Amino acid sequence: MAIIEVQNLTKHYGSVKALNGVSFQVQKGEIIGLLGPNGAGKTTTMKILTGFLQPTDGTAVVAGHDVVKTPEAAQAAIGYLPENAPLYLDMLVQEYLLMIAELRGVPDDRVKALLSEAVYSTGLTQHLTKPIGSLSKGYRQRVCLAQAILHKPQVLILDEPTNGLDPTQILEIRALIKRLAQDATVIVSTHILSEVEATCHRAIIIMEGRIKADAKLDALTSSSAAVVGIEGTPGGVKEALAQVKGVRSVEPEAAGRYRVIGEKDLSLCPLIFDVAKEKNWRLSELRQETRTLESVFRELAQSGGAR
Repeated sequence: MAIIEVQNLTKHYGSVKALNGVSFQVQKGEIIGLLGPNGAGKTTTMKILTGFLQPTDGTAVVAGHDVVKTPEAAQAAIGYLPENAPLYLDMLVQEYLLMIAELRGVPDDRVKALLSEAVYSTGLTQHLTKPIGSLSKGYRQRVCLAQAILHKPQVLILDEPTNGLDPTQILEIRALIKRLAQDATVIVSTHILSEVEATCHRAIIIMEGRIKADAKLDALTSSSAAVVGIEGTPGGVKEALAQVKGVRSVEPEAAGRYRVIGEKDLSLCPLIFDVAKEKNWRLSELRQETRTLESVFRELAQSGGAR
């Protein structure tokens, strides 16, 4: 059973549709990247999942609890890091986390153990007695993560977790997210493509309130095309490549260079090599085309269609 089930989620702000029929499932233990440009509907989705907003239509179920019908039970299963997490800068780290434990209703006999675990997991053991305001931005973000995991949630929702951090801090938070995912299902909402590539198993791409793609990263970035370069200018190259079984099209890119598009999951390079050997072509290049998440994102934005 999926730990998160979203069906036909819709949210209107007057005449504006922030979400328009969003549906997806998340299985236990997954790290999901919720990806999209600013204003795509990512934060609205997060706010509905956490019970901060009610949908106009559709349902969202977290850990078996409907976020509208039983919001408190759903919220108890969630650890949430908003994009601009509230911190009280004059409080000591330990004081702040004890306050969060009380607000979360953590039983008194479990507070010490859960606090120790959260502090150890986020690398805050040497900073408990420091005012939050004296910490670097990276360590303040660790405090925010510690409050999100303090009650051992089944689902961890992180909205722009590396926003504003320097490169070293970003690497540290990425590693921390992967460690936290050993005990919780994680959704990372971001518009930064590299964050999804570095931390997530699967990407859900939202644009204009709709899901445009939902797949594991390797499937999303896989390509059915190959690039071949042939020295000299032998005649009939395009025609010969087009005759290869499974080839759908051949696109000349430059002098002696072609992009060959095949059927899905077809390994083109061995087939093209056999043709080149038969025709005595001298190959200057032969490789399976690789796609980045950035190129996928750009294609979806330009096409306006769903995958």
